[in-house]
Amino acid sequence: MAEQRQDKAALISETRRRFEADYLPDKSDKYDSRDVERLQQDDKWVENYLIWRHDVVDDTLKMIDESFQWRKEYTVNDLTESVLPKWLFENGALFLHGYDKEGYKLFWFRVKHHTRDPKQQLEKKKLVAFWLEHYAKRDHGKPLTVVFDMAETGISHIDLDFVRFIVNCFTDYYPNFLTKIVIFEMPWIMNAAFKIVKGWLGPDAISMLKFTNKNDVQEYISGEYLPPHMGGTDSFKYSYPPLVDDDFQTPLCENGPITSEDEHESKEEIDVDTKETGELNEEQNLNQKKMNSVEQISKSEETDKTEIKPKNAKKALSTFKGPLLHISPAEELYFGSKETGEKKCLIVLTNVTKNIVAFKVRTTAPEKYRVKPSNSSCEPGTSLDIIVSLHGGFAASLQDRFLIMAAEMDQSSGAGVPELTQFWKEVPRTKVMEHRLRCHVIESSKPSSLTLKENAFNIPAKTNEDLHLQLTRLLQINKRLQEQIDRCLWFQQLSVVLSLLSVTVVAFCFYLAYTQRS
Repeated sequence: MAEQRQDKAALISETRRRFEADYLPDKSDKYDSRDVERLQQDDKWVENYLIWRHDVVDDTLKMIDESFQWRKEYTVNDLTESVLPKWLFENGALFLHGYDKEGYKLFWFRVKHHTRDPKQQLEKKKLVAFWLEHYAKRDHGKPLTVVFDMAETGISHIDLDFVRFIVNCFTDYYPNFLTKIVIFEMPWIMNAAFKIVKGWLGPDAISMLKFTNKNDVQEYISGEYLPPHMGGTDSFKYSYPPLVDDDFQTPLCENGPITSEDEHESKEEIDVDTKETGELNEEQNLNQKKMNSVEQISKSEETDKTEIKPKNAKKALSTFKGPLLHISPAEELYFGSKETGEKKCLIVLTNVTKNIVAFKVRTTAPEKYRVKPSNSSCEPGTSLDIIVSLHGGFAASLQDRFLIMAAEMDQSSGAGVPELTQFWKEVPRTKVMEHRLRCHVIESSKPSSLTLKENAFNIPAKTNEDLHLQLTRLLQINKRLQEQIDRCLWFQQLSVVLSLLSVTVVAFCFYLAYTQRS
């Protein structure tokens, strides 16, 4: 390992030296000075160029030269949300959202939303560059998985120039930035076009192409990050503004004192919440032993006849059973809208191992939420409550996500703040359990007390959105069945025509044979 690191360091040094000597003097005006400076300082960036060109320095230098010129031409370092037309983001053809099964970010290209227009082509290409640069800077070059969602597309959506640009971004401009290209439901009419795309990718990258349909796409992407038309359960619907962002970050007030405009309310209520939710958790464990769910609900109502408190809305019956922790609720945190006013949720973690389990909670919207505790540990066989509360005047969004990370600790490690900090620096990614939770916003025109009662066990009521989603699924299924019926009818008609033609030919042959004999 030490020799490999030394060899890699030597290659990085040689690449920098030769770039300065062979390329920079003649082409300095064709490069952005910020890229040149980064090349001298960022070892990982240079290493990615080398990896992508199999550690051949000459090929690496050519790639650096081409990508640097391209970066200046497209003003990549200056591409921001404000300099691109708003309609590009509103269109929803390109965006980052979700993760594949290996934990890599998904870069979606919804082909049905793309239309060929030479006048808009440059701006659309800059949008691709914006998203790639946005993610590369944020996640330090961690690779992406590209998803070509070709459902409901046809010949009118084929734009080989734009597809080639996307492919070139990964093969020539963003080194070691691609894990795979998942192509969903490619129409047969586009087979010829994608033979050309394979030629652009080259032999090394062809293996990255994964042609899928509804039956096998979950080999690469789990259902929680697939929309319903791909057989998944992700309720995410693209909208703009704001910019879609799944980046999981540490939320506000991580294990520390809460200092905000509602500090007075927080210090008292968080303590009360912790005590009351602990009692709720004990009551939940007892109730789970009983078989009749109706009795559970009635007993809860008897306990709380006088007033149904918002805290009761946190209690959840759904549980994700992971190898280290059981997490309740299993999939969604239910927050009220600004009208219903519910701003707090409870996550219950149960350690099912014989060791201490360290955990931390991250969110895609750290400015909105307070999580307490967000970085702590759970003793063997015990349960721990995490209180998630909206901060200030923020409202929950369907795009918000929470990530719970957990890993086993040695009994002798200690579970203080310094020990936890060091532990998360050293623990291998393969030993970390991850579970994601979505946010669900309860919209209701009913009185708030009724809303709380209906959701007292965190069980969502059917909303118009749910019904609309089910109707959409039924319409899509109906459409596909109709297409299959049409194809069957077409083949049937073709078979009849061919049969009649065969009978005609045979009859004609018999006629010729008969006339020749006579």
